[in-house]
Amino acid sequence: MTSWPAWIRWGLVLPLLTLNLFVIRQLLLPLAPFPGLFLTAALIAFLLDIPCRWLTGRGIRRWVAIVFVTLATIGALVFAALTLVPLLIEQLGQLINALPGLLLAAQEWVNRLQEWASMRGLPTEFGDLSSDLLSRASTVASQLSQSLLSILGATLGTTINTVIVLVLAVFFLIGSDSITKGLARWLPDEWRALVTSTLVRTFRGYFGGQVILTLGQIVVFTLLEIPYGVLFAVLIGFTTLIPYASALTIVAVSGLLAFQNPSTGLETLMAAIVVGQIVDQVIQPRLMGSIVGLQPAWLLIALPLGAKAGDLYGLGDLLGLLLAVPVASCLKTFVDAWAEHQGIHAVVSDVSAGPE
Repeated sequence: MTSWPAWIRWGLVLPLLTLNLFVIRQLLLPLAPFPGLFLTAALIAFLLDIPCRWLTGRGIRRWVAIVFVTLATIGALVFAALTLVPLLIEQLGQLINALPGLLLAAQEWVNRLQEWASMRGLPTEFGDLSSDLLSRASTVASQLSQSLLSILGATLGTTINTVIVLVLAVFFLIGSDSITKGLARWLPDEWRALVTSTLVRTFRGYFGGQVILTLGQIVVFTLLEIPYGVLFAVLIGFTTLIPYASALTIVAVSGLLAFQNPSTGLETLMAAIVVGQIVDQVIQPRLMGSIVGLQPAWLLIALPLGAKAGDLYGLGDLLGLLLAVPVASCLKTFVDAWAEHQGIHAVVSDVSAGPE
């Protein structure tokens, strides 16, 4: 039997892939939002499996570990619902009320900068900047205050979805080994171990690290008595899921507090950096392993593609955005393994070596 030329085989990949993606989209869209709930439950089960395996490794039976972790998680959620959520709402309201004063302080800093630049013959066109900053921040504050009512109105639907996700996560956690083995049977033998280990390591490491980072920042900010500490810790921890966004958030939060008290802003900046470095360099590698790195250009490409894919397949923009980086990391690992299997790495190394 004559094999087709390589250019024909590769030319058929894109149409077949597009057709399969279209069929998957047509199947998933009528089921929305349940595919997103299933994925969220699977991610939670991934995270809960980390302490379960830690307890199992110390001689505790699997079902006892699952019961303990599940009860501890439910207790933590109840505690968060009774304490952290009201505290977040309270601090958000306080921040909205204090925002005009912070903006006036920021405008005073701009005026001082303008005077300093004027004394040295530098450009002093900061008036438009301060007025634009004040108007934009006032608009954001009013929008946030109006959004609180819509958030409270959507509490019932959110509660129902949360219950569904938690129940699914518990069932996924109970049958995690059998589910993983059942799905892995569909993979070729030579790829089975690589795919399962990469998915487990990447998703647990990525999301588990962010959870530890957020909890650590909440504790540190609370001990340091940083204003709006819980609100800012949750905000920084959430934006950490999006590469490079957390750095901008830390700078923005520190700058906002610095207008009120420069020492508080510097303290917040140093605390956020120290906690982030401890989690990234010490805790995350030991507990969950490392994550395959991606070039910044690929990260910037993966983020909008993930958000768009989440919207197209009924998963939601936010879930698609959160899954973009770990999925891209897994794809990079698989492509590198395939290239090594095909011997492409040898050609690249030979070319990069150059003539002797």
